[in-house]
Amino acid sequence: MLSDFFKYQAQTSPHPLAMEVSHSKGSYIYDKNGKGYLDFVAGVSACSLGHCHPKVIEAVKSQLDKYLHVMVYGEYAQEPAVELSKFIAEHLPKPLDTTYLVNSGTEAIEGSLKLARRYTGRTEIIAAKNCYHGNTMGSLSLMDYEERKKPFLPLIPDVKHIQFNDEADLSQITENTAAVILETIQGGAGFIQPTNDYLQKVQKRCNEVGAVFILDEIQPGIGRTGKLFGFENYNCQPDIVVTGKGLGGGLPIGAFTASKEMMYTLSDNPKMGHITTFGGNPVIAAAALATLKEITSSNLMTEALEKEKLVRQHLQHKHIKDIRGKGLMLAAITEHADITNQAILKSQEEGLILFWLLFEPKAIRITPPLTISNEELIKGCKIITSILDSI
Repeated sequence: MLSDFFKYQAQTSPHPLAMEVSHSKGSYIYDKNGKGYLDFVAGVSACSLGHCHPKVIEAVKSQLDKYLHVMVYGEYAQEPAVELSKFIAEHLPKPLDTTYLVNSGTEAIEGSLKLARRYTGRTEIIAAKNCYHGNTMGSLSLMDYEERKKPFLPLIPDVKHIQFNDEADLSQITENTAAVILETIQGGAGFIQPTNDYLQKVQKRCNEVGAVFILDEIQPGIGRTGKLFGFENYNCQPDIVVTGKGLGGGLPIGAFTASKEMMYTLSDNPKMGHITTFGGNPVIAAAALATLKEITSSNLMTEALEKEKLVRQHLQHKHIKDIRGKGLMLAAITEHADITNQAILKSQEEGLILFWLLFEPKAIRITPPLTISNEELIKGCKIITSILDSI
């Protein structure tokens, strides 16, 4: 299979990890040789309930017996999508009560940008330096990393950048600004949290000038930071909240949620201002609803904060200079990128899955399933420190 993988499937890097996957369950992924790997990445924060959680599998199997895709998004009332949208509304503050379901996080970002421009009649978008919101053309346009953007220019115009956590930059948000879009916790930059009520101050400035405040919850959302939505930790409220990754329980999904008044502007003048064929797919919506119900009815969010303490306790090492993030959205920052590379590559040999962050080369991603046990968490930390001992 491996030779066909390299021959027929498009690659995203010259040197993929290329594990031949056999099956997965709980906190483990197994290769074709039967070796188990403790998963500290969770599909890059996507598998909130681990692999093949029984309640997610049950929801998927139940829906498979009823119907699959029947009509483009928004035309037919399909119970899984309706119930999912209702559930999201019930767990968000008013007026965030209307959800547009799509197929991925980056597609949800695209929809949110269109919605902000349509609602305000303005064009300027303000994003943060070192942001990451996806790789489609609109999402890529938000990035300030010119090396990554240059091969694909020209991108969408009227994008400006401010420094995350720098209050002095908020004066750049003006009556010309359609939207300010931020990650609740900066992901690719190294899991950087907002400080000094920064998000509250961005919200206040947006309100003053009539700009739409968009928060990207694709990584911090769905229980990973101890709250269902990461912004709940920082006493602020966006006008549009974007989710994805962990929402689907291992299946592809994205969503953007706003007020009914705002979202209505996408449905008229022009009609079908935003369209998706497979958004709200009933099987995926069923999986997402099962995921949200399990997270909100269990102790997983509270436990995420306790597990954060365990990681911080058991990842004390001379090569680790900082552990950033919150809950189970953590990044161990080493002294040097070479140490990080060695740790991530050697960990797979030792039966532990780690991964990188996009812009911070010294960061080791630690985003395991919320369902990981304390014993598994400690085991993984010991593997990391043992590897670091040998470097």
